[in-house]
Amino acid sequence: MRILEVFGICFAVFFALLFAIFFRQRLLNLGGGTIRLQVRVSTMMPGRGWSTGIGQFVGDELRFHRMFSLAFRPKRVLDREVLVVEEQRRPDGPERLTMPAQWVVLRCSNGEAGQIEIAMAESTVTGFLSWLEAAPPGQPGSVSPRPTIRPRPTIEH
Repeated sequence: MRILEVFGICFAVFFALLFAIFFRQRLLNLGGGTIRLQVRVSTMMPGRGWSTGIGQFVGDELRFHRMFSLAFRPKRVLDREVLVVEEQRRPDGPERLTMPAQWVVLRCSNGEAGQIEIAMAESTVTGFLSWLEAAPPGQPGSVSPRPTIRPRPTIEH
């Protein structure tokens, strides 16, 4: 009888934790401005060390929350003022096995914090890059106006 009680308690705790994780994800998604992404948390082995989660846009920050975590605090916070995308590439090697099809890996510089790699759906990259470059004029995180490049006039024969 004692074994059944222990098994029942373990079963109840497992489902309570599972419910808490899904409830946390639901709360994060309620406010809107969320995307599905992966962040590379370890570079010890090539192609490995990716953590799946939810990216939440809050003002000038992209807050990364791990998918299977009970913490309400983000694991990483990327500030738009210092974040610069240095390279875009397709997943290669073992990364192709852990990421959905049509995802893009972005290698970014995060100011003094160093390099960070994030991966997201190809359709999400455009929105992410727009968020990264856009901010109200004069606000922190706004991009200074870039010189416009005018195309050369074409001469038709």
